[in-house]
Amino acid sequence: MATLREIRRRIRSVQSTAKITKAMELVAASKMRRAQQRALAGRPYAERLTWVLADLAETMPQMDVEDLHPLLQRREVRNAGLVFITPNRGLCGGLPGSMNRRASSLVLNLGVPANVVAVGRKGRDFFRRTQTSIAAEFTELGDYPEYIDLLPIARVIIDDYLAQRVDQVFLVYPYFLNTMTQEPRVAQLLPIEPPEEKTSQTIDYIYEPSREAVLAEILPRYVEMLIYEAILEGIASEQSARMVAMRNASDAAADMIQTLTLTYNKARQEQITKELLDIVGGVEQLKG
Repeated sequence: MATLREIRRRIRSVQSTAKITKAMELVAASKMRRAQQRALAGRPYAERLTWVLADLAETMPQMDVEDLHPLLQRREVRNAGLVFITPNRGLCGGLPGSMNRRASSLVLNLGVPANVVAVGRKGRDFFRRTQTSIAAEFTELGDYPEYIDLLPIARVIIDDYLAQRVDQVFLVYPYFLNTMTQEPRVAQLLPIEPPEEKTSQTIDYIYEPSREAVLAEILPRYVEMLIYEAILEGIASEQSARMVAMRNASDAAADMIQTLTLTYNKARQEQITKELLDIVGGVEQLKG
């Protein structure tokens, strides 16, 4: 059985750890609120842009395949691209593990060589360990990236697709459902698949100079918007997962302190009882 000194040392160590996890929980909660606001604020813009793209895509069935914008043209898939968005730091529960499993499953199911654009250190480190080709890595976006910060990511993807170094590109990112739940999602980034126009959307847009010219301009913006929205969702998911993980760690530390305190009290009581028995025994011997 551990000595009283060892138990006291263990209690102090756990108390110090609990203070750290509590502080990290508060920091993550503060960052989470701002990240959630940014993610939720970006969704209406993404929805409106999707509506416009759906309206523009109405003329696509009437166009020849050769006349389609390069970002819309399909071709035989010989090489695939993967934009993989993961946390930059650890201590966020099982989020990095679930994202890595989803991405590795996708790469295996593609059946063709894959080039990864890693956004975040956890995904980059994972694919380095699996010896998967990493075309580019972006690990310094910060906690609150602006739209302009993601333009190099979109440029790498678009250039590789136009140069036919990749024939299909997927986006893998954590989708923020709520504070407790973050869901790994996969979306095809290139070639762009215009969404079907919603029947409830009855706006009659007028395009200048033409629908085709506007479509050619909006397609790269659409790719950038998808990546930016996924990054915002990823940051909100990371901070939420970290806050929950630190809260669970603080609760576990409190339970451990309670258990150790009970053990300490029992050991102390046992020591006092032994000392009393020694005193009584000594008194009896003196009487004898």
